[in-house]
Amino acid sequence: MSPSLYIALLALSCGYAFYRGGRYERLVAAVCLLGTLATVVVNSPVNRMYVHVEGGALVVDLAVLAAFIAVALHSDRFWPLWVAGLQLTTSIAHFLKAIDPHLIPYAYGLAVRFWSYPILIILAVGSWRAHRRVKSQRRATAAS
Repeated sequence: MSPSLYIALLALSCGYAFYRGGRYERLVAAVCLLGTLATVVVNSPVNRMYVHVEGGALVVDLAVLAAFIAVALHSDRFWPLWVAGLQLTTSIAHFLKAIDPHLIPYAYGLAVRFWSYPILIILAVGSWRAHRRVKSQRRATAAS
């Protein structure tokens, strides 16, 4: 998984969410940005990364999960449920490593990082749909 691809997707989807998204899209974008920064700070050095449970990353992932669940519970849209569900999958990967310490570090690292990509894509689509919805409502109000 390419870090540069992730950073580009993060910048594009979060930037678009801040530019065109609504309240919940912006909130999820902020959580994604803060979660990414916090994970970079708390991760082990590269030569030891994912050998053992990444305790700091687990805490960050659980905090991100709590934020995504809060958005899903307050939003009247469906996409936040997908984001929370995918983040739950990411969080479970840490527990799988704790249950089986022999889990290959590459598999553990992939399981923890993989779902970030679809989350960012869902955020971008949710932002696009929110913008379309607002635009459509404005046209309907102007027409009446």
